[in-house]
Amino acid sequence: MTDDFNDMYETFKALLDSFPPSESVKRLEQFGIRPDVVQRIREHHEQQTIRIKELEEPHAVVLGNRDTWYTGPQAKDKCWPAIVDLLGKDGWPREPAIRALDDSSTRVVSLLNHPKEKAFSTRGLVVGHVQSGKTTNFTSVMAKAADRGYKLFIVLAGIHNGLRRQTQARLVQQLVEPNPSMWSQLTGLDKDFTPQENPASYFGKSNKTRVLCVVKKNATVLRKLARWLEKASDYLQDCPALIIDDEADQATVATSSINPLILDIMGCLPRSAYVGYTASPFANLLIDPSAEDLYPKDFVVNLPKPAGHFGTEVLFGRYALDGEDPEQVDDGHDMIRSVPVDDVPCVRPETRADVEGFEPVITDTLRSAVEYFWLVTAARRVRGTGNEHNTMLIHTSVNTAVHNSFKKPLTRLCEHATASLPNASFRARLQSLWERETGRVRADDFGETKVPFDQLLPELPGVLDSCRIIMDNSSSEDRLDYENGPVVAIAVGGNTLSRGLTLEGLSVSYFVRAVSAYDTLLQMGRWFGFRKGYADLPRIWMTDELAEWFRHLATVETEMRRDIDTYMTEDETPLTFAVRLRTHPALRVTAAAKMRDAVTAASSYGGKRVQTHYFHTNAEWLRGNIDAAKRLVAVAKASATKLEQRSADGRYIFRNVPHDHVIDFLSSYRFHEKSPENDAELISAYIRKRVASAGSLGRWNIAIVGNPKGDDFTFAPGVVVGRNVRARLDVGNADPDFADIKTLMSRRDAAVDLTGDTAKLNEKGIMDRRRVELPDTGLLVLYPIDKVSEPVPTKTARAPLNAEEHVIGVGLVFPEPRDTDSTVEKYISANLSKVRIEEEDYSLLVSEEA
Repeated sequence: MTDDFNDMYETFKALLDSFPPSESVKRLEQFGIRPDVVQRIREHHEQQTIRIKELEEPHAVVLGNRDTWYTGPQAKDKCWPAIVDLLGKDGWPREPAIRALDDSSTRVVSLLNHPKEKAFSTRGLVVGHVQSGKTTNFTSVMAKAADRGYKLFIVLAGIHNGLRRQTQARLVQQLVEPNPSMWSQLTGLDKDFTPQENPASYFGKSNKTRVLCVVKKNATVLRKLARWLEKASDYLQDCPALIIDDEADQATVATSSINPLILDIMGCLPRSAYVGYTASPFANLLIDPSAEDLYPKDFVVNLPKPAGHFGTEVLFGRYALDGEDPEQVDDGHDMIRSVPVDDVPCVRPETRADVEGFEPVITDTLRSAVEYFWLVTAARRVRGTGNEHNTMLIHTSVNTAVHNSFKKPLTRLCEHATASLPNASFRARLQSLWERETGRVRADDFGETKVPFDQLLPELPGVLDSCRIIMDNSSSEDRLDYENGPVVAIAVGGNTLSRGLTLEGLSVSYFVRAVSAYDTLLQMGRWFGFRKGYADLPRIWMTDELAEWFRHLATVETEMRRDIDTYMTEDETPLTFAVRLRTHPALRVTAAAKMRDAVTAASSYGGKRVQTHYFHTNAEWLRGNIDAAKRLVAVAKASATKLEQRSADGRYIFRNVPHDHVIDFLSSYRFHEKSPENDAELISAYIRKRVASAGSLGRWNIAIVGNPKGDDFTFAPGVVVGRNVRARLDVGNADPDFADIKTLMSRRDAAVDLTGDTAKLNEKGIMDRRRVELPDTGLLVLYPIDKVSEPVPTKTARAPLNAEEHVIGVGLVFPEPRDTDSTVEKYISANLSKVRIEEEDYSLLVSEEA
C-alpha cells in the first residue's frame, strides 16, 4: 500500500464513518476517484473497522520496556473480577496483596500474543518463589486470558496425583464455579484426561465456552491428549490456547518422553502460548535456544516476592553481591538449628544395602524438633489466628521403606510424651526448650505476642491426642488431607512432599536429605511460604553443610533474578542475553542431562570485591595463613614505593607492590575449600591475564586494617595493629572446625587507599573514584581477627569465633578492566552462539506489525 493511498484513505476516513457503504461509495466517486480505487478504499476501511472491533485493545502500548496489546482488566471482564471477590472473602487486602497480583499477572498476559492473531507459538517462563502463590498467579493469568478470548487452557500439574488433584480443585473453585456457563472441563477432580467424543462440541465456532484441562506430566496421559487434539485439528484453527506448565523444570526439560509430547501438543495448536512456572528455573534457562524446544525464547519474568513470604534469603541469609554494601545484607532470621553430622546415620541409612531392616533412632535433635512442634501447635491454639492446620516435616531419605520405618519410633515418642506430661521434670524440659527458642527469636519482631509457657501447657494434652504420624509417599495409602477439619500431623516423606504440594501450617522441619543440585535442594524447602499468625515460630533442623548450601543458593537466586530483570529494563531478550548461574564446588546447578547444552559463562573480577568469610578454626591451618600474611607484609615493606601509617585508625598501606608478591601470597594463603567466592588459582590466572594483555594489575596496594581498640597483632617489626572482632554465624557449631563470619570487608575498607573524603561514597562511587585514581592498581587488604571474637549482645544470630589461633581474613578489590577479554570463568548459561537473529527479518516483523 503506497503513501498516496494511505493519505487518500486518511482524508476520506471521516466520510466513510458518516454514511452507509453504498452512499459513501457514491460520494467518493463524486470526487473523481476511479471506481477500482474507491473499492480498495472501501475494503480497507471495512478491514480496519473489523480489526478494531475484534481487538478491543490498543494495537501497541508500552508496558515496562515492551510493546503490548494488553493493558489490564476491563469493566466487562468476568473471570478476573470473580477471583478478586474470592480472594477478598479469603482475607486478601486490596492493598497491597491484590494490587500486586493484578500487576504481576497483567505483566505476564501482556507478553502473550493477542488471541486474534492468525498464528503464534509463544514460549515464556515465569520465575516465582517456593510456596509463594504461583498457582494463584497463573490462575489469574488464565482468568485474564479467558476474559480476552483465549479458549483452551491446558495445565500441566506436576507428576503426582496429589498435586494434579489439588490444582484441579483450585481452578474449579476460582475459575469454573464463579462463571459455570463460561467453562467446559476435560478433566475432573478424580479423573485425569480421557478422550472425549465429538470435539466439535468443545471447539466448534458455535461453542463460546472456555475449555479447561488439568493433566499430570505423564507420558500416557499426554499422548492421549496429543492424539485427541490431532483428531480435533479441524476445529482448532480458531482456538487460541494457553498451556501452563506448573513446576516447569520437573519432567519437562531433557526428558525423552514428556518434552516431545508437550511439543506435539503445541504442534496441534496453530495459536498457542506455553508459559512455564517454577521457583527453580535453572534447567529451563539452560535449554539449547537454537533447538525446537521449550527454551523461553520470548520472555522470562520474575514474580515479586509477596509481603510476608519466608524465602531462602529470609531464613538463611546470603552473601553480598557486586555493588552491595555487605553490612546491609541481612544474616537471615535465627531459625536454623544444627543437626550434628554424627546424627545423620541414626535417621538415614548410609548405603542402599543398609535400607533393609533400618530402624531410625530418635536423636536429641529429632526429639527437640518434635517436642518444639507440639509446643508451637499449643501456642498457635492459644493465639487462635492464622491457618488452622499444624504440620511438621521429616525428610531424611527418598526411600519409602525408610519413611515407613519412622512410624513406630515416632508413635512411641508421642505415647511417651502423653504419659510423661504430668511429670514435673518432663514439663520443665519442655519449658526450658520453649524459653530458649522464644528467647532466640522475639515474637514482637514479627508483630506477635509471646505465648507464656503456662498458657500453652493446658493445650498440650489435646495436641498430643490429635497428633497423627503420616507416611506420605508413593507406596503409602495414608495421605495428608486438609479438607476435613484441622490437622495436627508429623509427615514423613520424600518426593511427594518435596515439590508443589503445600504443607498447610508447616512450622517445624527436620531435613537431612542428601541432594546434589540447586533445583532439587530448593524444591525440598517446603518450609518456604507464608506464616501468618506464627511468623516467629518456624524452625528448621538441618546439618551445617545444608545450611551453607542454602545460603549459597540464596545468593545464586538473587543474582539470577538480577539478570532476569534486565529483560524488563534493558533492550534484551532471552535470545540476546543469557541468564548466568553461579556455580558451587560441591553442587551441580541441575541434573547433568539438563546441562548438556550449557556453556561456561565469563564473569570478570573487574570492578568487584572478593573477600573471605569461611575459615577452618584448627591451629595448623590458621598458622599457615598467618605465616603467608607475614611474608607478604615483609616483602611489601621492602618493595613498596610508599608506606602510609595511620595508627589512630589501625591502618597501614604499602603502595605499588609488584604483582608477583600478591601471586606468591595467593599460592600459600589457603582459602576455605567450600568458599564459592574465592579460588586462588582463578584469581591468580586473572591477574596474570590482566598483566599480560593490558599491563593492568602489575602493581598493588597492600593494606592492613585493624581495630584500634583491639589487642595487638604483629605482622612485622614496626607493623602492629589491633585485632578485629568477627563473630561467627550461630549454626549450632556441630562442626567446630568451620566458621562462617558472613562479612569481612566494609565498604569503607574498599576505599582505604583512595585520597580525599570517601565516607559518603556508595559502592559505585568508590569504584568510580578508583577508576580515576587507580585505574590499573589492585588492592589487597589483610585483617587480623581475634581468635575468640565474642559477638555484641544485640547479634543474637552470632556466636564466638573460638578459633585455635588468630585468623587472617583477606579482601581483594579489582579495578574495572580496560581489556574486556580479561575474564574468569565462574558461571554457566545457555549457549546463544547458535541463535541467529537477522536484522532484515526483525525489520520485516516490525513493518508487518506496524
